[in-house]
Amino acid sequence: MFQVIGGRSVQAARLLAPRSAVLVEAVRGRKSRNDPVAKSKEGRIKTPPPVDPVEMVVLKERYSEYQLIMRALRLEFKEEVLRKRYEEETGSRAEERARQEAEEHQALMAWNDQENLRLLKLRVLRVQQEAEEAQRKKLEVIMQREQQQQELLKEKEKEILQLQEDIKNFITLENLDQRIEEALDNPKNYNFAIDKEGRVVKQTLLQ
Repeated sequence: MFQVIGGRSVQAARLLAPRSAVLVEAVRGRKSRNDPVAKSKEGRIKTPPPVDPVEMVVLKERYSEYQLIMRALRLEFKEEVLRKRYEEETGSRAEERARQEAEEHQALMAWNDQENLRLLKLRVLRVQQEAEEAQRKKLEVIMQREQQQQELLKEKEKEILQLQEDIKNFITLENLDQRIEEALDNPKNYNFAIDKEGRVVKQTLLQ
């Protein structure tokens, strides 16, 4: 990767440098190109770096996948080009197909409008029924409240009539002597005991 970048930079320097300048490519290391081989490296045979078999298998699989993908892309592009060419050659058929699709679209839109209208009528009917039901319940609640008020008035009237009847038995200054005589003539003994059911079980005698 670094050698490629270095080569590109050298080529760019060649193009941008003036013609009279002498370009010398940079070489890694301290020795120049004309220096002989070092004595310690004479007779050395360079051997290629070892290859990992697992890595080689992985690379082969990836390269096979790459070839398959590229082949599929080429076929896809070729199919698209052929299809466009076929459509251009068969323009009349395309126009006929477009006309049929337009007619089908119009028919579907008309059916959609009819369906929307039908659903709108159903929705309006449902809303009316719900409004009528709500009005009916409201009237029932009003009538129930009026009936409760009437019953309450009747109970109050009964209480008033009962109170008027009870007033007749009240002790006043006019009937005080009479009530005293009646109490003396008819004595009542309130000294008694009752059980849990309210029955008198024991009572003392009047003296």
